[in-house]
Amino acid sequence: MVNVVALLTPELYFVAIILATWIVARVMTSITARVMSTSTPAVTVQARRAVKLLVWSVGTILGLGVLGFNTEILTVIVTLLGAGVIVTLRKPLENMGSKYFTDVYVPFRLGDSVSVGGHTGKVIEMNSISVVILDAENHLVSVPNTVFMEREVVNVTPRAWKELVIPVTVGNEVDLATFESEVMKSLDKLWLHLDKRFPPVLTTKSKGSQSTELTILVYIQSPEERDMMMAEVNKRITETINSMRKTK
Repeated sequence: MVNVVALLTPELYFVAIILATWIVARVMTSITARVMSTSTPAVTVQARRAVKLLVWSVGTILGLGVLGFNTEILTVIVTLLGAGVIVTLRKPLENMGSKYFTDVYVPFRLGDSVSVGGHTGKVIEMNSISVVILDAENHLVSVPNTVFMEREVVNVTPRAWKELVIPVTVGNEVDLATFESEVMKSLDKLWLHLDKRFPPVLTTKSKGSQSTELTILVYIQSPEERDMMMAEVNKRITETINSMRKTK
């Protein structure tokens, strides 16, 4: 049996590596754009360029190595380039990661008044890099998302403890209208623990090619039940998604 791999020349190896590099670069830039879809366009563009450059640098080194070139110097250059990219993107990536945790664990939302890092004001914008606060002197204060993970955050909005904001991600195979109907029916069974003046509200934050980001807002009756109700609402959401997938 002929060993096809053994018949490949260094030139064919080089072409195969370049082709594979092109495919990987496209896939990685696409993934980067999807992951950073909520970030500012400028940051997303720079991140995609950096990822593409790194992938092509590694592919080029591998290809030249197959052709017999000494790639030690290029390897050092790419390593330094990679380290520089990591240093450059470290702060934006930290803030993007912190955005997820603030969404889930920090009890404030758009329109609330908060105090953090020596600043107090109304939250008027929440993006992937920072939270913008309008203070008492009508100054705009941009607070990096990492600050909300490192500092004490006080929500000074009256009776803010009543609000539970639960982020939800559902695949696009789930019918949103049916999902909303089923979730609301399930939450209605918790009426003894909810503020009857304010029914639960489901809103769509963003819709992607594979999933949709939603937010469910629930108003509770007692601050002592906050953790319990958060767990119960998340449980009911998960059960609803799973039951809808099983019926597909």
